Amino acid sequence: MIQPLIALQRVLDQTQNRIDFLAPLALRLYLTPVFLTAGLNKLYGFEGVVQWFGNADWGLGLPLPWLMASLATATEVIGAVLLLFGFGVRWVTIPLMITMLVAIFSVHLQHGWQAVVDPQSPFPPEDIAEAGERLERARAILQEHGNYEWLTNSGNFVISNNGVEWAVTYLIMLLALLILGGGRLVSIDYWIRKQLM
Repeated sequence: MIQPLIALQRVLDQTQNRIDFLAPLALRLYLTPVFLTAGLNKLYGFEGVVQWFGNADWGLGLPLPWLMASLATATEVIGAVLLLFGFGVRWVTIPLMITMLVAIFSVHLQHGWQAVVDPQSPFPPEDIAEAGERLERARAILQEHGNYEWLTNSGNFVISNNGVEWAVTYLIMLLALLILGGGRLVSIDYWIRKQLM
């Protein structure tokens, strides 16, 4: 029973150096559209983002909202491009991690863990019953007044909880890239380092 496991471990050990570039590449390719989409959404709706960053009543109430919105937008757009090409990966993860920390503590933490309400989660929001009622009411309205089959063709409707789940996931992925770097073979960082060393 243990011999096949030992053999498998040997194979994994022997191939590790040949495929070690895949993990950083996968992280970079996953995070690129996440940050590019977030940054472009901020860019296209920049005035509204500035107002949301600065307004203490219905927004984040941050100081210097124009500067903060500019920094967040530039960090996400430029960071996404740098991640895509694997250029300055360790350096760009730092401002991206700061952006995630700001998002976690100023936007998402107050909503708990879950990004989407799920009654089966070990960390359901306090208003789980009310969220379920809202979802059922929305479904009933759509079934009565909309083309429900078409609307749900690609998936079910959900209630967003806006918790920290996704932001923490992205933060952990960025932390891994900070430690691993852009990876071998498919990052500009690798080829620059190879030329210089």
